[in-house]
Amino acid sequence: KNPLDCWIYQEILHEVKPDVVVEIGSAFGGATLFLAHMLDSIGHGEVVSVDITRANYCVEHARIKTVTGDSSAPDTVRQVRALCQSKRVLIIHDGDHSRKQVLKDMGTYWDLVSVGSYFVVEDGIVDQFKPAATSAIFGDFPDGGPLAAVEEFLRWNHSFEVDRSRERYIMTYNPSGFLRRVR
Repeated sequence: KNPLDCWIYQEILHEVKPDVVVEIGSAFGGATLFLAHMLDSIGHGEVVSVDITRANYCVEHARIKTVTGDSSAPDTVRQVRALCQSKRVLIIHDGDHSRKQVLKDMGTYWDLVSVGSYFVVEDGIVDQFKPAATSAIFGDFPDGGPLAAVEEFLRWNHSFEVDRSRERYIMTYNPSGFLRRVR
């Protein structure tokens, strides 16, 4: 994670005070644990970690609940929705970075995000820079990645707007990715 993006996360969590942070894509769980500790600092909320596998995931914390499965599979979606029912929700997407999958997940989960809260789409920087190192980490996305998905999503979903104030430190891995729900 970019440390400047982590700073923005702690600001958003403090302002929104979500009951649930849904993290789509957890890998080893480092960001999941960071989010749980940030929720500890405000004394409120839990993290729902969604990932297709737990092979490398190695964290435990009282504020973390795990849902294992493909983020767009009906059973996974049903479990996440049950954990978010009637709660103030913030979503962070850091799963499969292909445009197609990000867009699918955005279409599946957007309505869980509470008005005034956020749907953060991470790593849109892969659409802006395509050095060999980025490709080695994230893969190649000939049809676009997270930023392309955000742009397409915003063409049909007018419930969100890009919150440019969350990019004020200039260096972000999430360009146009801090989406605030406004209606």
